Amino acid sequence: MSAMESVKALVFDVFGTVVDWREGIARDAAPFLARHGRGDIDPRGFADAWRRRYQPAMEECRSGRRPFTRLDLLHRENLEAVLRDHGLDPARIGESELDALNRAWHRLDPWPEAVAGLVRLRRRYFIAPLSNGNIALLANMAKRAGLPWDAILGAEVAQAYKPQPEAYLRTAEILGLRPAEVCLVAAHNNDLKAARGSGLATAFVPRPTEHGPGQATDLEPAEPWDVVARDFQDLAHRLGC
Repeated sequence: MSAMESVKALVFDVFGTVVDWREGIARDAAPFLARHGRGDIDPRGFADAWRRRYQPAMEECRSGRRPFTRLDLLHRENLEAVLRDHGLDPARIGESELDALNRAWHRLDPWPEAVAGLVRLRRRYFIAPLSNGNIALLANMAKRAGLPWDAILGAEVAQAYKPQPEAYLRTAEILGLRPAEVCLVAAHNNDLKAARGSGLATAFVPRPTEHGPGQATDLEPAEPWDVVARDFQDLAHRLGC
């Protein structure tokens, strides 16, 4: 019996799998940097630097050194650190302007086929994000991008950040499903490995330009995941949607 035969819900990694965070952050960073006289800073490099602080910030929460803290706040702290790294003083930038740039994470665009693929997948499966993003971030993103989620489950619901087992297991519990009835769809092999370790089914969809033209990771499946698809439309086809 295929692992997918018992699956009732597809849950999705969001940053990189559903939406293109790098281009979205660069789009908002470019005019911000220009306004502050730093048009010399590459907006995509700025986006990369901001994203590099993502895992270390969550690790503080995962390790127990810091209580669970929603991603919007972690992003804001990381933004201020990246600005200082680039010689910009956050204290000299207005609060409203910092908040507007921080909310760039709420305004990310989906990959070109993502929405149409999700619409097809939703015909057969319950679909929801399983993201480290917080509920307000994911809801605002979905409204703007037209992501047709059946529910929006932010990391506050699980009070855990992937790849902690609780992030996967509590999501299944909240949906009233056994782990084996839930499939994680992700473009990241490490996320899928953690999900499989928690008993979820797995679907790999590569996003070979997530990190820009020099991307070296997650170009291929690292393990024999339950499904491997080119994109969400191909995933829908493979799952009979």
